[in-house]
Amino acid sequence: MSFPKTGQIWHNGKMIEWDDAKIPRSVACHHVWFPTVFEGIRCYNTQQGPAIFRLREHMQASSQFRRIYRMDIPFTADELAQANLDVVRANKMNACYIRPMVMRGYGTAGVNPVGCPIEVYIACWEWAQYLGEEALHAGVDVCVSSWNRPAPNTLPQMAKAAANYMNSQLIRIEAHANGYSEGIALDVSGHVSEGSGENIFLFFGGTLITPPLANGALPGITPATASCNSAAISIFL
Repeated sequence: MSFPKTGQIWHNGKMIEWDDAKIPRSVACHHVWFPTVFEGIRCYNTQQGPAIFRLREHMQASSQFRRIYRMDIPFTADELAQANLDVVRANKMNACYIRPMVMRGYGTAGVNPVGCPIEVYIACWEWAQYLGEEALHAGVDVCVSSWNRPAPNTLPQMAKAAANYMNSQLIRIEAHANGYSEGIALDVSGHVSEGSGENIFLFFGGTLITPPLANGALPGITPATASCNSAAISIFL
């Protein structure tokens, strides 16, 4: 399936055309070699109009990710939240996936990123169910991956950075090669952690259970939502 591009992308405070959002100086940019910090947010079509799921919480989480990687930007969480709304409106989307990205641009070639300019992009596009529409009613076949999640003191698993998703790629590729839709990752101690790109939940005895953060799972917004007041989890456009 081809990647469904939309019309406008937010870049450092202004809207630009999708096709103009290019990596400067080609493959010599720092973020081609080293991590990009990002978030993944859903906008749903509701009876009250498009609603972005827990936007403020996503922006707060993104701020924590950037702090771990020491990526300072000149935008507040509220300004970024507004930028997300602007992107969805500019592209006239009713339901979509939103991807805010913070990356280091052209500057140095080594692993020390100090001196590289920091670029902020927010894009959105239509993206169906992650594991396919049939997964909602028929379920999917999953396996336990031979790849473990990294130990917390090797890479910060609490940050949503592109480097962590190389591990996810290995999990997903292995699962597909063996005829499964998804792989479940264990931590270095053999405890259930998460899927390659999603949290894991088990409903047992009237209780919703999810692996603890100590098992190397991403501290995502979804696990934190179980105890939230549903009236406070969306921002309507």
